[in-house]
Parts: sequence; structure tokens; C-alpha cells
Amino acid sequence: MKVFKFGGASVKDAESVKNVSVVLGSEGFENCLLVVSAMGKTTNALEKAVENYFNKIDYQTEIEKVKQNHLEISEGLFQKDHPVLAEISLFFDDIESFLRRNKSPNYNFVYDQVVSCGEMISSKIVSEYLNDIQFKNEWLDARDYIKTDSNYREGNINWEATQRNIAEINLQTCFVTQGFIASEANNFTVTLGREGSDYSAAIFAYCLNAEAMTIWKDVPGVMTGDPRKFENVKLLSNISYEEAIEMAYYGASIIHPKTLQPLKQKNIPFYVKSFLDPRNPGTKVGASAKNEEQETYILKENQSLIHISTRDFSFIAEEHLSQIFALLAKNKITISLMQTSAISLALCIEDKYDAIDHLNQELQISFNTEMVKSVSLFTVRNAKLEDLNKFYENKNILLEQISKKTIQVVTN
Repeated sequence: MKVFKFGGASVKDAESVKNVSVVLGSEGFENCLLVVSAMGKTTNALEKAVENYFNKIDYQTEIEKVKQNHLEISEGLFQKDHPVLAEISLFFDDIESFLRRNKSPNYNFVYDQVVSCGEMISSKIVSEYLNDIQFKNEWLDARDYIKTDSNYREGNINWEATQRNIAEINLQTCFVTQGFIASEANNFTVTLGREGSDYSAAIFAYCLNAEAMTIWKDVPGVMTGDPRKFENVKLLSNISYEEAIEMAYYGASIIHPKTLQPLKQKNIPFYVKSFLDPRNPGTKVGASAKNEEQETYILKENQSLIHISTRDFSFIAEEHLSQIFALLAKNKITISLMQTSAISLALCIEDKYDAIDHLNQELQISFNTEMVKSVSLFTVRNAKLEDLNKFYENKNILLEQISKKTIQVVTN
């Protein structure tokens, strides 16, 4: 079985959904499973609705906008009396009903129950459209198969239960399901982290022993840099799992960081291809004698740089590090770069859940801190160290770190 993942940009409107069938016609639709993201900017819009709900301001308008957008997309795909239109309305009725009845003050719990509806609705639309044009498939609820703990917004996979559930899938049939979402022991929805649909596809591929997994993007494949941020970038035709994992770790947005390990464990080839030109070979990630190690550029924006030092100028010791890391984990803040000296610790961090000010307050109980927000982390993989100076041109360097063939600088 093959696993295909279609992201939000590939199903953003009616024409994009129709193009999915073009891709499938090119690739073949026998024994495959499609993992579908929410349409376009739906996740952002539903996040805004949750934020408004907790701020006790109008959230219904945001939900209604998302509903109307999906109905408009559906009107470009189906007849006016198609049953999927009523089903879409029911999804949105369920969101509003949940929010009216909800008593939980847990933001992350409420977030997962609401935002996950984007994937449920988009996958239903794609499944129904494909069935109408004779790409026969069954719609699956990913929450019945991928099981996690109750760490809402960043669920940890229960691999034993997930493997057992997915093993029940009939491999002779084609399926459409959702990315990004799973469920915990009580069957409440848990999401797998922002942009987690790639990870969902990898979970299904691993548990199905898939022959290959492909994610469909609006770029030709994995490039030596994001073409929106860097000039003269080139396509990487073949890269190893290890190189792809390193690129994802350093922040290459085209690959979700958790995606590669399940595929590597079973040596499942992973392709990144363009849904605009499905016949283009794209990038193959896997074991190959053709693997390349070209100089690649990665830019992570909207980072924060924090310097932490002891109050008495004593060394940063293990007990200090333990305390600091515990606070980072508690606030769900990710370290992008770390550098230590005798009396201070410098961290370039990513604040996905707007918790950095709270973290800083907690750190200042025991430490001195200095923080600079809105910095960028620039990473060069497979760097030619003899050309080092070109990476520092026109940059205000706040922190730098050089390891074997990798240069990282924090700038503002």
C-alpha cells in the first residue's frame, strides 16, 4: 500500500480538490491511503475562534466564516442537493454545541476538540468528491486508529494500540483519512502538534508497512533553501534519512521533525513531490548511493534569545540545568539552539504556545535573565567553512555556533 499526504495548500479550494484527482490519475489509485490536512487557512481561523471563546468575545462569527468557506468550496464540487452539504453543516453545529456545553477551563483540551474539525471536514469533502468521480474509497476517522496519551496539542503516540488498530485495515481498499488528529483513552480528540499531518502519514505508513509515502507540496521537492527566503536554490533529488532528519531538526519547514524516524525504522522510501507537476520526480528520501550532501540554508523566524545566569555568579551546574529544562518542558517551549559558558546559558527558543513571558517570570525567581524577542536562527548545513565570512555579511550577530559542517547564527 502507498500513503499519500495532501496538505492544506493542495486542497485549499474546489480547483485544488479537483487537482487531487489529477495527481491520483498520474500516480495510480490502487491500494493507497490519502491523509488530508485542513483546507487552506482553516486551522488558523479555528484557532482564532478558540482564542475568542476563552476571551469571552464573539467566536460564532469566526466559525460561520469557516463554515461558509467550506460550503462555497463544496458548491464548486457537488450538486446542490448532495448529502455532503448537510453533513458539513452538522460538523459546524457540533463545534458550536460543544462550545456551548463545555465546562473545561483547559485551553489545550478545548483547542483540540475544535481545531481538529478542519481535518474532519476537508477529508470528508475529498472522499465524497473522489467517490463521485469513480475514485472509489472509504472514509476513515483517524481517531479510531491513532491513539495517544492525554497531552493535548502535542499527543504522544501509543504505538502498541495504534499498531493493533491499523492492522485491522483492509489493504485491498483505498481510504481517505485525516492528518494531525488522534484520540486518547477516553476517545477525546488529541492533536499531534502544528503541521502534524506529515507525522500522521508516517504513522500510517509505518503500521501498514507501506511500500512508499509521498507528501504533495507546492514546491518541486526538498530544496537547498526555502525559495521564498533564499535565491538560487536547487532541488535535492536524493537525500538520506539522516540528512532529512537533521534538516527537519534545524527547522526546514518542508518536513515535519517527527516524520522521518518511523519511515527510517522500516526503510520506507519517502518522496516530496509537487502537486502542480506530479510527473516531476521530486525528492526521494531514503537509502541510496545517489544521496547528495549539498550546502543547504534554513531560516527559523519568530524565535527568542534568552540568557540565563546565576544570581551569585556561580557556575551553571547540573541542578540549575535540571530546573531550567523542567520549566521549559512545563511551558512547552522548544530549544532551537543552546550554548553554555561557565556562568550563563544562552537559549534560542521557539514559543509555540505564547508562554515565554510566563517562563521568564518563573526563571527570574531563581536566575537573572536577559531576553530578546523576534530574532531569527540561520542554519547552514554542509557548509564550506572556508567561505565562512559570507554567512556573516549584513547581519547583526547575537549568538553563533559552529560544529562539523554546520553553522548557526542568531540575528535580529
